[in-house]
Amino acid sequence: MKKIDIDDELYQYIASNTQSIGESASTILRRLLNIHGENDLAAQEKPEQPVTHEVAKTTQTTENTSSTENKKSAAVTPLTQAHASVFNILNKEELAMQKGVVGRFLFILSALHRTHKTDFSAVLDVQGRDRVYFATSKEALVNSGSSMNPKNITDSEYWVMTNSNTTRKKMMLHEVALGLGYSAEQAEKIRDYL
Repeated sequence: MKKIDIDDELYQYIASNTQSIGESASTILRRLLNIHGENDLAAQEKPEQPVTHEVAKTTQTTENTSSTENKKSAAVTPLTQAHASVFNILNKEELAMQKGVVGRFLFILSALHRTHKTDFSAVLDVQGRDRVYFATSKEALVNSGSSMNPKNITDSEYWVMTNSNTTRKKMMLHEVALGLGYSAEQAEKIRDYL
């Protein structure tokens, strides 16, 4: 088996299309690309290693890396939001390495944004009685109240108010998850990552 480098966005796309626990990256890509062959029978008889961020990013450099990358990008279709799940990309070890509650809060929001880019504007509906929690610019948050301490959600155009207690941040995560289509049980699990 050969190994290739993939960027984070491709990894997230593959992981978000997992249909069963332990499904290999090769099986997922074969399904997505509608490629069927002799390996399909072997895969059914012998399960492969599960998809993990570490395994998917492990590489052995090959001579034709650039041509392989060109073939990959030409074959991959856009992310299907309906099947996307933050649980496929949220890495608990990376989460634990974040600095404090605010770091974990921003990390979880960033994972939700990467998973649900097209639907993420739903966060703008999550507001307090007197406070705006999310905005598309730092200025919008600063102008909406005092002591907002706005922070950018990594790799997004969204900003979040971080000057609130942990309970409020958990509530915000819960509301965001519900707004993105997660069940109440899943939203509680996301909230509890904080």
